[in-house]
Amino acid sequence: MKRIAVVSFDLEGTLVTPAFSHAVWHEEMPRLYARKYGMGLAEARAKITGQYDEVGDQRMEWYDIAYWFQRFGLADHHEALERCKGLVSCYAEVPEVLESLGRQYVLIVTSSSTRDFIPHLLDGMEHHFSRVFSSTSDCGQLKTAAFYSDVCGKMGTAPAEMAHVGDSRQFDFDVPSLLGIRAFHLDRAGGNSGGSTVSSLAQLGGLLRRG
Repeated sequence: MKRIAVVSFDLEGTLVTPAFSHAVWHEEMPRLYARKYGMGLAEARAKITGQYDEVGDQRMEWYDIAYWFQRFGLADHHEALERCKGLVSCYAEVPEVLESLGRQYVLIVTSSSTRDFIPHLLDGMEHHFSRVFSSTSDCGQLKTAAFYSDVCGKMGTAPAEMAHVGDSRQFDFDVPSLLGIRAFHLDRAGGNSGGSTVSSLAQLGGLLRRG
């Protein structure tokens, strides 16, 4: 088995809590929509959520705030992101994990979040990572095998020399595993357990050392 050289992290739901994104998508967006179209917040939230569900997370548009602002006829989305940025928060174990793993591996971020979101989500953590990749903004696709292959190529590493961890079973575990990346599914609720499933990033270092 090849030694792991690069450790890749998903971003939202893995390194940072969903609080910021939830506020943008389910609080700020409905507020702006309600004001523009003259309706109550609950009605606006229901209308917007229905359209989110109509698109679904298997399409790239679902992740693209510029697409939604244009679709809803709203003003500049950057102001909405700025208003919510105080809600960005990393999970408790993250600073220590990044500090520890950063002494042993090259760390990168591999995210579906767009480049509009990433600077806010990474605020204060950027120095831990040598590269940050956005599948949607950089490659115009979801986290496909081709995207992970492109990341490996840009990092100059074989898939077997890279580990990846994230909270999506499909995009952070199933897809990279097919490529030969050593993938870990992060299930913070603890509903699943096993050698490739962790409930905290604090478990990652021990699993990587055991090979």
